[in-house]
Amino acid sequence: MALHDLTLTEVLVGLNTRAFSAEELTHALIAQADRFVDLNAFIAFDEGQILANARSTDERRGAGDTALLLGAPIILKDNIDVAGSVTTGGTNALRHNVALRSAPVAQRLHDAGAVFFGKANLHELAFGCTSNNGSFGAARNPYDPDRIAGGSSGGTAAGVGARMAPAGIGSDTGGSVRIPAGFCGVAGFRPTTGRYPQDGIVPISHSRDTAGPMARRVRDLHILDGILAGRAPSGGPLPRLSETRIGVPRGYFFEALDPDVESAAEALLQRLASYGVTLVEADVPDIERVHKAGNFPVLLYEAVVDLNAYLATGDTGLDFASVVAEVGSPDVREILEPLLGTGAIKDSAYRDAMTIHRPHLQRIYAAYFKEHRLDAMIYPTVPVLPILIDQEQSGALQGGDTVPAITLFDRNTGPASNAGIPSLSMPSGLSTYGLPLGFTIDAPMGQDDALLALGMALEALEPEMPAPQLDW
Repeated sequence: MALHDLTLTEVLVGLNTRAFSAEELTHALIAQADRFVDLNAFIAFDEGQILANARSTDERRGAGDTALLLGAPIILKDNIDVAGSVTTGGTNALRHNVALRSAPVAQRLHDAGAVFFGKANLHELAFGCTSNNGSFGAARNPYDPDRIAGGSSGGTAAGVGARMAPAGIGSDTGGSVRIPAGFCGVAGFRPTTGRYPQDGIVPISHSRDTAGPMARRVRDLHILDGILAGRAPSGGPLPRLSETRIGVPRGYFFEALDPDVESAAEALLQRLASYGVTLVEADVPDIERVHKAGNFPVLLYEAVVDLNAYLATGDTGLDFASVVAEVGSPDVREILEPLLGTGAIKDSAYRDAMTIHRPHLQRIYAAYFKEHRLDAMIYPTVPVLPILIDQEQSGALQGGDTVPAITLFDRNTGPASNAGIPSLSMPSGLSTYGLPLGFTIDAPMGQDDALLALGMALEALEPEMPAPQLDW
């Protein structure tokens, strides 16, 4: 097997057994990144610095260092601060935003010996689901570069999916890890909100934002989760699927599906049943109304407050208004500019969202899992396939009407983000067009370890995702 094809777990075994050096591995991954350079997965990629860091980890290993990730290349989304490096957030105004200190999640990876393998492209300021970045260009899908990678962590997903690195770190506010994971054929994990420290990441909403690991295998996410959470990865046996109950909420989550997504979802449910999983057909009551009531008031209110707070901790001399003035993506500008005037979210609307609607949504989820005695719930990560980059308004059917496909991208991932529960997207093969498909399992709040264990149990039985090809 070629070095670039190795998963994170396989990389760590190879490094620890001296089957190859970190420098050799990094050379192979840089070559892979060169082969897939047209994907525009990176905003910053310093080959010399990456190789120097890899050699440094080889020296540390030779001196007896046993750090868990020593020598493992990890992509970072370019909204995560690394001391001494530029964090652009994918936007023009921050092109010279040199971080004074590393985000805690980056520092934990560094302390564990990771080699930072470039800063990844993203939807501008993480405000979107396509990664069609008007300031740095679109991140492209490794399975079809004419199509979107998803967002906002599209560059990270494209890089991991194209085997440029075995893993990466994105961020997720409404689906920004799981949507691109589903579109690019990798696994992506959104933890219970607050499980990882969020300081030092260009923010949208402190109530909703979280870093999230991405890799080709859930087992690799499990390793990264322990590091990002500042704790040893949980051990113990994987759950017995014959004793596992998973809810199937067809109302809302299975509506308006692309035919390929629908057929793949039904095939997956049949496989789960064959594995011995008990599938419980049960909808989450009133999910759409309650989610929408508290969704945008929180995001758009905190976006102004939190970005100003982030900018104040650095040496940029910028504020929310000056950053928005240089936004290059029309869709992001359309969202953010009104917040400076009559479109600003009122204090009362934000207060209601935080004290009434969001707690209501959390109670709905808690009751759903408890009433049906569920370990998890399952649904397609994204209702539609990745669209062409130049066709953001491509139509999709919803209730007999044609609507922009983009409006469906975060429909399924948004409620779990709003409620703050853990959510895991996993690949489930290719569509008839050769495009990746993904499914998501959610668990009750705080059950991150159990969710990852369930994901590992499922992936042991599911077929592996085929790698993207260069003959587009």
